Amino acid sequence: MIRILLVDDQDLVRAGLRGILRERFGFQIVGECDDGSGALPAALECDPDVVLMDVRMRLLDGVAATARLRAERPATPVLALTTFDDDEALAGMLRAGAAGFVLKGVPAEELQRAVRVVAGGGAWLDPAVTSRVLAVYRGAPSAPPGRRGALDVLTERERQVLGLIGRGRTNAEIALALRVGEGTVKTHVNHLFAKLNLRDRAAAVIAAYDHGLVGREF
Repeated sequence: MIRILLVDDQDLVRAGLRGILRERFGFQIVGECDDGSGALPAALECDPDVVLMDVRMRLLDGVAATARLRAERPATPVLALTTFDDDEALAGMLRAGAAGFVLKGVPAEELQRAVRVVAGGGAWLDPAVTSRVLAVYRGAPSAPPGRRGALDVLTERERQVLGLIGRGRTNAEIALALRVGEGTVKTHVNHLFAKLNLRDRAAAVIAAYDHGLVGREF
């Protein structure tokens, strides 16, 4: 059962999310907040596996709330949720340490998949806006320098792992795809993170896109 904290300032949105993320599908809503200012206290109290965070809120927005959460609870992933086609705001969520973003209005199965991926240690970038958001993200002076790492420092297996990370695969899924142990995948992930100077899983997804590995067949 994946434990979720919902942070959204619209009652109807939270009600809809409760309907999609039900226990029958393997999810449990352990807490709710109607503003980003309550996200950290709620996370400390209910200990979620994933925080589903709205980007636009009245008092404290998702970017600031995500930065607070990542500073105090770095092991708790944040998945940004927004109706806004706002590239800068979504890029800001990545800079703050979010594990990815998904647009409101996606099919229920896609949202469930995104939450599962993030809970499993993966990253999820909604393909509908990924290319534009990454362009904004890469152009920021504070963006992690991972894309500057040369791809030739990676082994072929590490390239395969990075490409699968770029497709939103978790370590367990990568292990299954490559027919190796999950521990072996973790070792490859640690090595490629160090070689490319990557901060987190979302930065690895960006590196995979930058190096043309997402659509590549190995």
